[in-house]
Amino acid sequence: MSVLERLQSVFVALAALLGLAAGIALPIGAAVGSIVLPALLLMITAVFLQMDAAQVRAARDTKKLVAVSLVINFMWTPLFAWMLGAGLLGGAPDLRIGLLLLLVTPCTDWYLVFTALARGHLGGAAALLPINLVLQLLLLPVYVLLLGGEAAMIGVGPLFEAIVLVLAAPLVVAVVLRWLTAGSARGRTLTNSASRAILPLLYLAVFAMFAWQGRVVADHGGELLLLLIPLGLFFVVTPLIARMAGSLSALPDDQRVTLTMTTVARNSPIALALAVAAFPDRPLIAVALVIGPLVELPVLALLSQLVRRPVRA
Repeated sequence: MSVLERLQSVFVALAALLGLAAGIALPIGAAVGSIVLPALLLMITAVFLQMDAAQVRAARDTKKLVAVSLVINFMWTPLFAWMLGAGLLGGAPDLRIGLLLLLVTPCTDWYLVFTALARGHLGGAAALLPINLVLQLLLLPVYVLLLGGEAAMIGVGPLFEAIVLVLAAPLVVAVVLRWLTAGSARGRTLTNSASRAILPLLYLAVFAMFAWQGRVVADHGGELLLLLIPLGLFFVVTPLIARMAGSLSALPDDQRVTLTMTTVARNSPIALALAVAAFPDRPLIAVALVIGPLVELPVLALLSQLVRRPVRA
């Protein structure tokens, strides 16, 4: 893990603070607002370029891990997210939708880095990536419409269009590019370049988002602080659920580590892109999604140190 990757939570926070300051001090909101969605789409395409469909074959050796992970990520976590939002953010519907979008989207990128740091089962982690991606693409409209309730206030058509734009289109572009460059030096160059572009594109999107909505953040700072309570509960309870499930299902130690990482890490970039596309007139939803990584990344860094340490008598 490079120094830049280790400090990504610091850079996300710095990008947010710089964007916030610029957005409040300068009349640049409309100009930088047009940058957010293209930057996110490019970043998601770069993430998808890192995927290899052959990784799914690793699932054959980790069937129990995959099954337990899917139950937690796509059954327990949406229910838990709904309970946290309804119980703690009932008076802030936009924050509740932002929390829901964040928590129901399992990570498809940086959890691999933290799994490696924690000495987890990388084959199982890689196998889960495309499965998590496809399932969240299919289930996101269901979660938003069923669990979002009246707060979602969006039809099936606009939500479907946003998912096609944010998830399906970048995925198709990435698959076509990988197919066209398969086995060639151009393919390796493309993949390496895409890998290096992911974090800068994320920082650009975060900066532009906060500069675009600087005054919204300033006007709703107290509300955004409310997110820290449900986020904190999620990042405390979920590792405990994962460890208990891993123990009850008798997973090997390295697969328990992988289970913890894949159930804790969230896909904030994809959730952010979806919020920008599906709720363009409700910027507080998207702004709320940027708060998530500021809590999540330090938690993952800490967990990667805690779960890999053997328990001694």
